[in-house]
Amino acid sequence: MSARAAETHRSARSAAASSKRLRFPGTTMNKLLCCALVFLDISIKWTTQETFPPKYLHYDQETSHQLLCDKCPPGTYLKQHCTAKWKTVCAPCPDHYYTDSWHTSDECLYCSPVCKELQYVKQECNRTHNRVCECKEGRYLEIEFCLKHRSCPPGFGVVQAGTPERNTVCKRCPDGFFSNETSSKAPCRKHTNCSVFGVLLTQKGNATHDNICSGNSESTQKCGIDVTLCEEAFFRFAVPTKFTPNWLSVLVDNLPGTKVNAESVERIKRRHSSQEQTFQLLKLWKHQNKDQDIVKKIIQDIDLCENSVQRHIGHANLTFEQLRSLMESLPGKKVGAEDIEKTTKACKPSDQILKLLSLWRIKNGDQDTLKGLMHALKHSKTYHFPKTVTQSLKKTIRFLHSFTMYKLYQKLFLEMIGNQVQSVKISCL
Repeated sequence: MSARAAETHRSARSAAASSKRLRFPGTTMNKLLCCALVFLDISIKWTTQETFPPKYLHYDQETSHQLLCDKCPPGTYLKQHCTAKWKTVCAPCPDHYYTDSWHTSDECLYCSPVCKELQYVKQECNRTHNRVCECKEGRYLEIEFCLKHRSCPPGFGVVQAGTPERNTVCKRCPDGFFSNETSSKAPCRKHTNCSVFGVLLTQKGNATHDNICSGNSESTQKCGIDVTLCEEAFFRFAVPTKFTPNWLSVLVDNLPGTKVNAESVERIKRRHSSQEQTFQLLKLWKHQNKDQDIVKKIIQDIDLCENSVQRHIGHANLTFEQLRSLMESLPGKKVGAEDIEKTTKACKPSDQILKLLSLWRIKNGDQDTLKGLMHALKHSKTYHFPKTVTQSLKKTIRFLHSFTMYKLYQKLFLEMIGNQVQSVKISCL
């Protein structure tokens, strides 16, 4: 045995003997093992960490070495591998081709062909993305076809609305809830709590029908509309509504008949915005002077208007989902689902649209409801209004625009309130 080998052998025996003599308490040994594992974990992460730009191995024939080359970025293809002297050469993808990740391919991918029937282009093809097609509104992709979303039948509500990727998910309404319509969007609704409205439960609801409550005048009163659509149109057109700072006082002093008292005027000022103050004052004046001939004629004509509006819009009998779509189509602040729910429970079907329009007007600082309806009609296709609803809105708007009583009373009201308001412009429909 050589001297070097003998020395190595002695060192190994000495180390083995030392390890036999060395003893660690249990706790100390655990700590050492824990530290060793931590360092090992850090070492592994450091050695496997992704570099940027990402690299790939390439055998260089000139040097006979393996080189770490940069991959090509999205939107390009590999034109030339790196060498010992030069970096990787990448070139842009041509038109109608793309790559969407870092890669080593010498070719770009060809973009998908045009979208299929009932699809639209959600994202057009470019150098870094393929063309993305998506099914049109109300449909989802099933294998190669855009199928119509499932509509949940009465007794079932939507628990997951359909998307371009998946169908509608329906579930039977649980106890205390119902759905009386076929819809791809409407969830089950809670049964009406008759006691909340001060009426008795006469027939318990089920999965397809709401509770039926006993008739009570209180329910009708809860649907009361402060200013009807015809009153609003009449007051806007026949009476100046762009006012001076003391406009309300001018009206109070110059309207004929019994005057609205100061206490009522102050209450109107506290509770209502500027234009609503005019509406509420004229309504109160009309009520206090209903026995006067001129006011009788006004009331008669407004009633005639409201009967016509009811014929045009009162028969629509919309579902909850359709009412919500109508409210969504109006500009400005929206009437929420909770108010719609209350309206459907408190109002007859023929009054529901008119009540919701009244709520919208007040919610939006007394905006012109007729202009709001015209806006809704303009966007009716976006909100998928049934044809009957679109026709009803058109007839109502046309009727209110053409109703001649406004012009008959315009001059009369100007004479009533005198020269003090000649500088005030008339706000026409």
